[in-house]
Amino acid sequence: MSRIAKTPLKLPQGVEFKQDGNVVTLKGGKGELSLELNSEVILTENEGVLMLAPRSGSRFAVAVTGTMRSILANMVQGVTEGYERKLELVGVGYRAQVQGKTLNLTLGFSHPVVYSAPEGISIETPSQTEVVVRGNDKQRVGQVAAEIRRLRPPEPYKGKGVRYANEHVVLKEAKKK
Repeated sequence: MSRIAKTPLKLPQGVEFKQDGNVVTLKGGKGELSLELNSEVILTENEGVLMLAPRSGSRFAVAVTGTMRSILANMVQGVTEGYERKLELVGVGYRAQVQGKTLNLTLGFSHPVVYSAPEGISIETPSQTEVVVRGNDKQRVGQVAAEIRRLRPPEPYKGKGVRYANEHVVLKEAKKK
């Protein structure tokens, strides 16, 4: 069996756990998340410790048990601490500004780019060239950051564009005569 799936998952203080059939709901200080468990996974809760086990010995059941355990661990961290992803705007005149739930970007196009944040995601701009995406769902935070980056990905010659905070862009050499 998967080593990840065998590891018990402890619920920290202040996290409420509720299971209704195959639907698991976790509630904490940063919000509430729910997940529909795969039918091949058995989940048991005993005094704040979650244990997952495969329903059968098939390869799929073992693999999906480890996946479900990882997703539940991400949900626990999301409702207690939350997630954030930082983006940088590199380029002359590239700017970001938040107005309510919308992010206004100037990315060198002839028009400003407006991005609306989905429900449960907050976007901040500590400076004009930094964007911070925050939320309690790891997958949604990463997806929103990827959508913002996709508006103007870093180009390979000068490195201009929207990039993740610690992303290293390998620059190509300019064409020689």
